[in-house]
Amino acid sequence: MVPVAAAVSAGAALVFALRAGGALAAAIPGLPDPGPVTTWAMPLVRLLADALATLTVGMLVTAAFLLPGDGPSVSPHGWLLLRRAGALSAGWAVAALALIVLTVSDLLGVPPQRLGAATVNSFASSISQGRALLLQAGLALTVAALARVGVSRGLAATAAVLALIAVAPPAFTGHAAGAGNHQIAVSSLVVHVLAAVLWIGGLAALLMVRRSRHLADAASRYSRLALGCFAAVAVSGLTNAAVRLGTLDQLWQTRYGWLVGGKLVALVILGAVGVAHRSRALPALRAGRRGAFARLAAGELVVFATTLGLAVALSRSPTPVAGNPADADPLTELLGFPMPAAPTPGNLLGQPLPDLFFLTLTACGAAGYLAGVRRLRRAGHRWPIARTASWLAGLLLLAAFTGLGVARYAYALFSVHMAQHMVLSMLVPILLVGGAPITLALRALRRPADPQVRGAREWLLLTLHSRPTKLLTHPLVALGVYTGSLFGLYFSDLLGTLMRSHLGHLAMLVHFVVSGYLLLWVLIGVDPGRPRVPHPILVLIHLAAMMAHGFFGLVLMQTTTVIAPDWYTAVHPAWAPSLLVDQNLGAGIAWAFGEIPAAVVMILLVRQWIRADQREQARLDRAADRAEATAVTAPLRPR
Repeated sequence: MVPVAAAVSAGAALVFALRAGGALAAAIPGLPDPGPVTTWAMPLVRLLADALATLTVGMLVTAAFLLPGDGPSVSPHGWLLLRRAGALSAGWAVAALALIVLTVSDLLGVPPQRLGAATVNSFASSISQGRALLLQAGLALTVAALARVGVSRGLAATAAVLALIAVAPPAFTGHAAGAGNHQIAVSSLVVHVLAAVLWIGGLAALLMVRRSRHLADAASRYSRLALGCFAAVAVSGLTNAAVRLGTLDQLWQTRYGWLVGGKLVALVILGAVGVAHRSRALPALRAGRRGAFARLAAGELVVFATTLGLAVALSRSPTPVAGNPADADPLTELLGFPMPAAPTPGNLLGQPLPDLFFLTLTACGAAGYLAGVRRLRRAGHRWPIARTASWLAGLLLLAAFTGLGVARYAYALFSVHMAQHMVLSMLVPILLVGGAPITLALRALRRPADPQVRGAREWLLLTLHSRPTKLLTHPLVALGVYTGSLFGLYFSDLLGTLMRSHLGHLAMLVHFVVSGYLLLWVLIGVDPGRPRVPHPILVLIHLAAMMAHGFFGLVLMQTTTVIAPDWYTAVHPAWAPSLLVDQNLGAGIAWAFGEIPAAVVMILLVRQWIRADQREQARLDRAADRAEATAVTAPLRPR
């Protein structure tokens, strides 16, 4: 009954919102028209794909993380969810492939039955929207296969992560990616979509296991997840709406604003239902009364379905800030913001270009770390202030170089981009590694009361001892990832490709931080899980990294060919020096920048080496003292 009510509610909301938002306006005479099949099928298939994706993610997350397992395997209810998720994920892949055809039809104004295979293949392989949908379909099929081949909790967790990743690609090519301020719009939309999928999917999955004796514990864990998702949905939704509406009065003066208002009302209702869950339904569920939870969850799911229909209609409706394409500035369309003035210290630190992904990452990283320190202190344990300061300083530096004016100029100037690269891959990782976050997490995270439940601490330990982690933390592999990315990024066409896509640019910045953290964690980290490598070998690895870094800077300085010419020629400012002059400046930054961080790492390495020798010597002295004491006090044995 609940699925039928949710489907009817979502469909009715979609049709109403499409008409109210102007997405079904009559075709203009003389312009290509894809016909009624595409006009109606495209939003309906989009709604179906979103629903299937949401249910897939919710079932996999519930099976892997919310329900207790049966040793290394998922529980019987988890097994059922895995099988259902596999079938739904296969349907999700089919819907994504159908969206490719319908999107081509919509863009070209040609009915789908008149499209040729070559046209569809070209769209799927060369246009960002097509590639995103094709990637989504491929990931969905992979999830479907993983959900069918085994029953281990690790496999279910892997499938859940892949399903979450598969949700994101279309968000990078929709409304948010097509106008100014797309850094804010795209990142906020991705956060919004991922949080909503977790929130809705988890609730739907719990309704499927309402007869399980573990429902009360699973619902309590879901409640904490839902609270975080509610906050993320609210903040990211308001941020994205502000970008799309432009001004506050557009909220009540435009049809698009009316639909946004409808989503805000739904969010308030869902927040009130969440409060009722925490205050009434969960206590009743722990007492064995499941009726209140089932009724509230069913009603909440219907509201969620209505909101999903509104969201799909919003993606098809014209936005108030779309403007006239003929008047659009091509440079603004490409960068996502107007070209700034010549850089000054004030402009580099001011003129912020916030990215909600990194803001969310840094805010959650700081809040989680401080919460762990607070829990340790409440338990009577001390945590070094220097580690806390190091971690917070690393996050602050990360937020500054991805959200202040530096990030804005890094799009247009190779030299500023290189400075951003060096800071993110060297200074930020040194500070983050110094915070010893894994040690703090292992000490602060609590073990679940049910031994069959894997909490965050158990998943962290499994990750630390997994084969991929052991491979990546091998000193030579970590060195290869760090140094290989330097040459692979700048001496190929990869840089220009990544700069043209917000997803690619975001992935590049994340790689800078992760590759630097990986190498420095192997070299100077103090967390458990690191490979035990003799300090002389670590010193040699560090020297090799310094030599590779210096060689990279030297080669770059001698290069007379412009790197990523298509990108930097298109965005080259009138006030900037020539491309080669700016590139040589960036090469000089790369060559000289590593000296101070490398010296700091070497000092820390030598210090750890000395302390390790002192500890080893103290251990040997204690062993010798024990042996001498044993020899003196041992009774003489007759021969």
